[in-house]
Amino acid sequence: MAEKKARKKSTGPRKRRKLAGKSTELRPTELLGGSAPNAVEELKDAIDKDGGKVLATYREPFGGHWLVIAALPIEQVEPTPYQRNLSDAHARKLEGVIAKLGRFLDPIIVVRKEVKDSATRYWTPNGNHRLQAMKTLGAKSIVSIVVPEAATAYQILALNTEKAHNLRERALEVIKMYQELATLDGASEETYALEFEEAALITLGLCYLENGRFSGGAYHPILRRSDQFLKRPLESTLEVRRARAKTLMDLDKTVVEKVEALKAKGLTSPYLKSFVVARINPIRFRPKDAPPLSFDEVLDRMTKAAEKMNVDKIKVEDLAKSGGAPEE
Repeated sequence: MAEKKARKKSTGPRKRRKLAGKSTELRPTELLGGSAPNAVEELKDAIDKDGGKVLATYREPFGGHWLVIAALPIEQVEPTPYQRNLSDAHARKLEGVIAKLGRFLDPIIVVRKEVKDSATRYWTPNGNHRLQAMKTLGAKSIVSIVVPEAATAYQILALNTEKAHNLRERALEVIKMYQELATLDGASEETYALEFEEAALITLGLCYLENGRFSGGAYHPILRRSDQFLKRPLESTLEVRRARAKTLMDLDKTVVEKVEALKAKGLTSPYLKSFVVARINPIRFRPKDAPPLSFDEVLDRMTKAAEKMNVDKIKVEDLAKSGGAPEE
């Protein structure tokens, strides 16, 4: 038998991945240079009127955008309405660390966003746990990086790196944001692709609003490949999304019935739902050169396959060969 030729090792430097953007290459001495735009000066005046204190203005070193560092009245700052629920354990941990060190060193990010009939003047898309910890500890002010562009409040998924989001949290944030943005202008889903992150989160968000215990993780990999951003205005596409969510939840009811039938046969595994979904997944073994299936085509095929599934033909060894994440 002929020996396989040894793979030639590359001696050159490893090729770097394509960069997502390019820095303005501002040097430290240039971050304070130049005149701030009118919007920044207006923001500084507003902060003073709100009872806050501007500490500095500067240009951030990557994109060169102007920012304001300010001490804000803590009672005027609230999280954006689109964020996940506060983690009590995380907030308590922060309280303990801040109290032990006797220092608050990590400014929160905020935008100025007046709320009607409320004392709120600022929203934080990144810093809610720090904010709540400081409020609990009795702080009267909080140091913040104030971004002049209010649209930053909707970029929460990209900004909030304080604690990793799970799928349910991400989807709920997206759909709450979606519902708010649908009332503002005629922009499409594609316009807010960065803010929404992926189209599947919109559909799943509606499912989670209807049922907080919905097993979105079982369907997420399929939706990521079939659910696309729509090009019509958000106000009109919201109904399309609701119809998609209903179709997915109807499919889930059938899948649950099959899972219960498998359990009745004596099959027990945390992967049962993932197993059933994998069996009816029409794109799992689809050729790479085949034209992609639309969301409606995928869900229609999955629904028909689920209804036809004969659990009596499924054996323990079939389940043993399956993989996938357990149910959420």
